[in-house]
Amino acid sequence: MTSPRTTTKGGGTPVTEAQVPTSMALMKVVARYADQDVVVTQLGPNPSFLDGEKLSRSQSGKLTHGGTLFLVNQSHPFKLHYGPKSNGAASGGARKGLKAADKTTRGRDGKEKEPQSSRVPKRSLKDFFPTSPMKSSKRQLSPERGHPEVKRQRLDDGATGGRMKQEEEEEEEEEERMAEEKLKQLQKLAEESLTERSNGPRPSSFSSSNACLRGSWQQVGGLMLYTAAGVRASEKIAGFDIDGCIITTKSGKVFPTAPDDWKILYHEIQPRLASLLKRGYKVVFFTNQMGIARGKLKPEVFRSKVEEILAKLQLPVQVFVSTSPGIYRKPVTGMWDHLCEKANDGVTIDKTQTFYVGDAAGRPENWAPGRKKKDFSCSDRLFALNIGLQFHTPEEYFLGWKSAPYSLPHFDPRKLDSACRQYDPPSASLTSSSTEVLVAVGYPASGKSTFFHTHVIPKGYVYVNRDTLGSWQSCVSACERAVKEGRSVAVDNTNPDAESRKRYVDVAKAAGVQCRCFHFSASLERAKHNNRFREMVPSDVKHAKVNDMIFHSYKKHFVAPALDEGFSEILQIHFVPNFKDSQSETLYRQFSEG
Repeated sequence: MTSPRTTTKGGGTPVTEAQVPTSMALMKVVARYADQDVVVTQLGPNPSFLDGEKLSRSQSGKLTHGGTLFLVNQSHPFKLHYGPKSNGAASGGARKGLKAADKTTRGRDGKEKEPQSSRVPKRSLKDFFPTSPMKSSKRQLSPERGHPEVKRQRLDDGATGGRMKQEEEEEEEEEERMAEEKLKQLQKLAEESLTERSNGPRPSSFSSSNACLRGSWQQVGGLMLYTAAGVRASEKIAGFDIDGCIITTKSGKVFPTAPDDWKILYHEIQPRLASLLKRGYKVVFFTNQMGIARGKLKPEVFRSKVEEILAKLQLPVQVFVSTSPGIYRKPVTGMWDHLCEKANDGVTIDKTQTFYVGDAAGRPENWAPGRKKKDFSCSDRLFALNIGLQFHTPEEYFLGWKSAPYSLPHFDPRKLDSACRQYDPPSASLTSSSTEVLVAVGYPASGKSTFFHTHVIPKGYVYVNRDTLGSWQSCVSACERAVKEGRSVAVDNTNPDAESRKRYVDVAKAAGVQCRCFHFSASLERAKHNNRFREMVPSDVKHAKVNDMIFHSYKKHFVAPALDEGFSEILQIHFVPNFKDSQSETLYRQFSEG
């Protein structure tokens, strides 16, 4: 490689660039002092390797402090080494990123912050790539003039001059041939090394895993995942929401008016995140973006916004984006589970050293001076609670404010009692040997269908359901046919009021059979939780999709059933779930909505 030359990047920040001559161009190396890394671009046809990662022609990768660039072969690597950072080595923009952590001191919150680093002289690329003990070239550089030495003796004869030129050409050809051979050796050795690493054991705790070389997006169902260049796996995770935690709107509106309507929420955010990275944390953002599923926000627009936010922060961050309802939407832990299982290079996360920060914290109105509005939800606090992590609000974590009051939802799925009685009164019988009509009353997703199919239909009862038959008129007709045939009927509809129930009471009276009511007592909150759960877990029983409007319509029209409506008995049916596996039970016991 030739000696480094200095170019200018962006707003005038000096950058040292080392490049080989065109005749044997292998790669371009750009040192970025502010970020303490180098960007390597492969120019030649034979690949190079960054810490064992293959770099093909025209591809670029990033090498951080301590990393190794294999230019020739495994015996002659170039190891990247940065000394103490210089505040004067870059412009204001380049001094951001991890350097910002050096400027912090101990704040009002008492949290440790790192001192400002002192100035040191600028360094060239050779300072960061000390050469390995390779054999020196036949043509040494003249210390006085900086170009190849030639014989001091002046030879007048033209034949001697011609021989010298021929020797120089032969030397260049020999250098090119040796470089080609050594690069082939490097490729073979690196591929063998990668095979050994892939067959070796995966790390179970913190390891010095390689940094991500190139930023990339992934799509997994309702999850978009971005891993920025420079991200490293860690057992310590610092998790953050994005909206209202890392950024806010420039317009002052609750929701952004345009893709660029955002700004960093607090000045303290960037240096605090940089400090976390310096202390070995992996910084991860988790955000719900339901607007993508609703068609109000284009995925490519939000992906661009994420990259712009990270460019502003100048920090390596991994970003999880939930784009639809389901297991990936906070407070459900699908994004966290994906991080643990598939997006942390096999490194086991230590929850005792991990925390989460978000603004959806369940705080009431006037929770602090000047903060009149209550939090729109509690989903961030519940996300941390579901996982088992320490939780902070942005004001507590970045500004050092004291903890604010908050409230959790009234319905707590963790308190489910699987051993409670299924129905009251306990002396009642669920089925009868005589022909009868059973009329269900209860919210959608209160457990009616599962209960009937488990305890009643196997006894020979005819199943009548509006979702299946299409209308209440069809349900009444099916009920009439069954009782005329002497068969009992189970009517699985919500039947919130006396009018809807009377239709089936009249059928029973006309046939001279008894009519009983099964009132499913699940609350609105539990029914909505059940509905979200059954949308996340595959089931043999098909259910119609239920939105909030249907739930609230039932609540509005509900009138408790009474014996004077014509029922011979009313049973209270309690919700007692039966899980097919432990994973389903774990999912059910999570808060599913804030």
